[in-house]
Amino acid sequence: MSEEARRTIAADVVFDGETAHRDCAVVIEGENIVSLILRREIPRGADVLELPKGVWLAPGFIDIQVNGGGDVLFNDSPTPEAITTIVRAHRKFGTTSLLPTLITDTDEKMIAAERAVAEILPHAPGVLGVHFEGPFISPERLGVHRADLRRAPSPHHVEMLAPPPGGVSLVTLAPEETPPGFVAELVAAGCKVALGHSMANYAQTRAAMAEGLTGFTHLFNAMRPLASREPGPIAAALESSAAHYGLIVDGEHVDPAILRLALRAGLGHPMLVTDAMPPVGGDGRGFVLQGREIFVENGRCVTEEGTLAGASLDMASAVRNCVSLLDLPLERALVLASANPANFLGLGKRLGRLVAGYRADMTAFDPQSLRIVSTWVAGERSAEEW
Repeated sequence: MSEEARRTIAADVVFDGETAHRDCAVVIEGENIVSLILRREIPRGADVLELPKGVWLAPGFIDIQVNGGGDVLFNDSPTPEAITTIVRAHRKFGTTSLLPTLITDTDEKMIAAERAVAEILPHAPGVLGVHFEGPFISPERLGVHRADLRRAPSPHHVEMLAPPPGGVSLVTLAPEETPPGFVAELVAAGCKVALGHSMANYAQTRAAMAEGLTGFTHLFNAMRPLASREPGPIAAALESSAAHYGLIVDGEHVDPAILRLALRAGLGHPMLVTDAMPPVGGDGRGFVLQGREIFVENGRCVTEEGTLAGASLDMASAVRNCVSLLDLPLERALVLASANPANFLGLGKRLGRLVAGYRADMTAFDPQSLRIVSTWVAGERSAEEW
């Protein structure tokens, strides 16, 4: 590709994933970043996009738990078309890549989800793979997952859950509901494994981590609570420097005081997740989840009984909440939304930073409101501006 094909995006602040640089620009060629330069170093005659005054440019957000968006639920429609709608709905909130997430369902639905992701992966760089949240979960920590669909794993599940070609497969399970060695088999097959919807005790959690479990799905929610004589999975997650744990920062799922404590005490790697449902990027109204009516009340997705059913949360709001509710510096909140999930998925040498050789997945936003101005995925700017 010729020198003339290079494009330059200049901003008052460029956050490269570690450091905020003032009056800089990102140079991209094709789908990759070539360099980060000072504004005054931009060559004369270069193809330059000057972002509005005050706007930051940062790595695109990576969301590993997306049930739906744009009024589409992945469980209802595990198809490439549905994934496209979900991706488009979340992109307006700065999410440049995600894992479509299928909650506990039948084997047939899981196979359909895997095939849909495999079909779309070569054409959609914003899709990184698939997240299976269930069905190997605890009957005591179901949340809104259907009890009649939860089950123990069978031998064929290891092959079925293996990553699609070129993609990632994340499996959320309750280790106490699976046989010894099952986590290790999934890891050997190339899966990322996370604990979630689980009543595992501390010893069971540590045993699963010894087999290769490294993730914790929406830490604190739908798992055995932390107790003085049974620390359970929460303590195991927070004390391990190898652990990655998703946090839903909406002010509803977990009290901000608990999240602040976890961020101060935890040795591992927190990640922002949305656990988003169809209202995100859609009409904001209720929906039906596997036969149950879900209501949206004051930004909360709840059943008739008041049980939380995923979230009406987008990543830009999650980042903003980290600053306003958790007192985090904006730079750290951005790491939780980009570099940390990229590292968890094994993509940290390709995504989550704005440095030479990385894919040009970027989001531009107002640092006060977190209003998204523009996004780029693999060097391509969104046709829609918000």
